[in-house]
Amino acid sequence: MAGIYIHVPFCKSKCTYCDFASFPKEINKTESYFACLYRETEGRAKQLKDKVFDTIYIGGGTPSVVDSKFIVGAIRQVKKHFNLTDNPEITIEINPGTLTEEKVKDCKSVGINRFSIGLQTGYDDQLKRLNRIHTAKEFLLCCNMLKGENISADVLIGLHDQTLEQVKKTIDLALAGGVKHISVYALTPEVGTPIYTDYLNGELLSDDEVADIYDGVVEYLKEKGINRYEVSNFSCDGYRSKHNQTYWKRGEYIGLGISASSFIDGRRFTNTYHLDEYINAVIVNRFPEISSEIIEGDDAEFEKIMLALRTTDGLDVIAFNKEFNVDFSVKYKKPLAKKSAFLDFDGKTLKIKSEYLYVQNDIIMAFMEI
Repeated sequence: MAGIYIHVPFCKSKCTYCDFASFPKEINKTESYFACLYRETEGRAKQLKDKVFDTIYIGGGTPSVVDSKFIVGAIRQVKKHFNLTDNPEITIEINPGTLTEEKVKDCKSVGINRFSIGLQTGYDDQLKRLNRIHTAKEFLLCCNMLKGENISADVLIGLHDQTLEQVKKTIDLALAGGVKHISVYALTPEVGTPIYTDYLNGELLSDDEVADIYDGVVEYLKEKGINRYEVSNFSCDGYRSKHNQTYWKRGEYIGLGISASSFIDGRRFTNTYHLDEYINAVIVNRFPEISSEIIEGDDAEFEKIMLALRTTDGLDVIAFNKEFNVDFSVKYKKPLAKKSAFLDFDGKTLKIKSEYLYVQNDIIMAFMEI
């Protein structure tokens, strides 16, 4: 099975930490953009007529900011042209300040069955500092509109003067809204974003402080019956994100829209990050790719290992040996020995020990040293 990602690059305002392709001042180009997105959808589907897809994920930007007719149109185009399983998981990202009852109704009418809400924090002063357009109260109002639906919430850690108790209260707010899945992301101050200045000025939490909060969050969520299944993702039983698991299993996916990445038949490729360039390319029936590479050999093996070790399920070594025609225990003998104190390995499954999952990078990088 494979996934479909659709990028909606519009929003009301840019969050201080956002490094994604989103354009608050270009929302007047929504109609032109979606017309091209529909055309790209049809073109890609013709290329992939032998593939079957079981998830769709609409991200951004803020997909919920645009008129819902465009979201409805995008899903209808995908259903018309792609081969889908029965009842695929269809997720849409939402900013609480942009949702309406009408939009919920329209989303559900085309089969959207998972709603990912950008909560980030339950404190209005912190939301304002991040340039978010919603309040904690609006988050609950949003959840009320989605009552009974499959809801996920994003939570940020590492904010200015943030404490573990504040994050716990944010989690309590999410749970009060009926959330069954929580993604916990450490704030990453990217160069060129407004919050990068805060980072340079030493106003954000240190890495050690963030790690301490993360460890506390893992334990708190576990107490609430929400268990970690990937380094940043936690869910109640039966509510894992199928779409994101496609990425972590190194499954195939096609990205539609500006800046969207794809991985099909061992080839990874990415669309342009420039809105006008995207529109102009599609108008002349050209796919708007700006990069393409074949991932094979040791690079493919490392990707498989890296992605699997982000998860609590770990790497299925038997399947790995079959996929790559190698003996994992022999080929990766040195990194297994070097990092043995941080790993659980029984010959069939390789996992990073729970207490080291957050600081996994150094452990994983050892598997490049073969």
